[in-house]
Amino acid sequence: MRIVIIGAGVIGLATAWRTAAGGAAVTLVDPAPASGASSVAAGMLTPVSELTYGEEPLLRLGLASRDRYGAFAAELEELTGLDTGYRTDGIIEVAFDSDDLKHLDDLRRFQESLGIPVEALTGRECRKQEPMLAPGVRGGLLAPADGSIDPRRLAPALLAACERLGVRLVRRRAARIVAEHDAAAGVGLDDGTVLPADRVLIAAGPWSGDLEGLPPGTVPPVRPVKGQVIRLRTRTPFIRRSTRGLVRGSSVYLVPRADGEIVLGATQEELGFDTRVTAGGLWELLRDARELLPGITELEFAEVTAGLRPGSPDNAPVMGPTAMPGLFAGTGHFRNGILLTPVSADILSAMLLDGPVPEVAGAFAPGRFATEVRA
Repeated sequence: MRIVIIGAGVIGLATAWRTAAGGAAVTLVDPAPASGASSVAAGMLTPVSELTYGEEPLLRLGLASRDRYGAFAAELEELTGLDTGYRTDGIIEVAFDSDDLKHLDDLRRFQESLGIPVEALTGRECRKQEPMLAPGVRGGLLAPADGSIDPRRLAPALLAACERLGVRLVRRRAARIVAEHDAAAGVGLDDGTVLPADRVLIAAGPWSGDLEGLPPGTVPPVRPVKGQVIRLRTRTPFIRRSTRGLVRGSSVYLVPRADGEIVLGATQEELGFDTRVTAGGLWELLRDARELLPGITELEFAEVTAGLRPGSPDNAPVMGPTAMPGLFAGTGHFRNGILLTPVSADILSAMLLDGPVPEVAGAFAPGRFATEVRA
């Protein structure tokens, strides 16, 4: 079977790896593989810490993916010899003031109602876990099963895995879907070349709808959501594990790496395809981080970047066959692309190869937006 995948972020790369392992002839189309949002993301694996009311299907998907990550990372590292920076030391989430603490308490009760273990911490217990936290931190939660991975290591490892399995990489921009008898039959590139395909997967993030030849409503609208991220460096230990905080209702996180890097993020801005780094965005991140960890301003500045997350109308992934025969979607992962990589690859490769699809995929079919699109 000939399969063309448009987009070589972590979702496209992981799906290409799994699909090629299943025996298909896979071609990846992307002018800049292993870049985009994947190179900006912090890589927290936090289905519990990211939990939002009313998102139970997304929570189940996130838990399924987090629980796959150990084997997924181990297999990837063994195949490629590349380290992914995978860590399983838990996530701590802390509250700056009493209102923030009330929000965390409500979140804890909701988690417990779903059978998800989470440990409530006093302010003193938070500082015992992370001594650099400010004395005024009111309390927090510990999600011991959560962790992190380094997307800047993960994406190149996935690219190497694809190469090992014979995936063809075409460094061009996909311009259109080629159709025969109203079914997807290939992908046209920006230089006029046509890549024939039995099936096509669109995994192009916020650009997933920017292809000629797509009938209206075939791919649900996916919008770009900007995120600015700061990278700092320290020669001495600063925080032990990924730390999230609520500061007067605003969320901020810090993710440590083994080499001394600390990723501080991230803004969430609905500004279209704007990837400018702004003084205001950086100030907000540093302001909130300093309230929680006053020593943050003593760390060395390393880098600042901005990326575009792909957000669907309900901020959940869009995965599955579209209304156009032979055309599949794998996009809209929003803030959870890195977390959802293993389970998304399992789901999408199974669909492309007509294999058994994991049950958790049911809530994320493209057809759930059909009524909205027609309206």
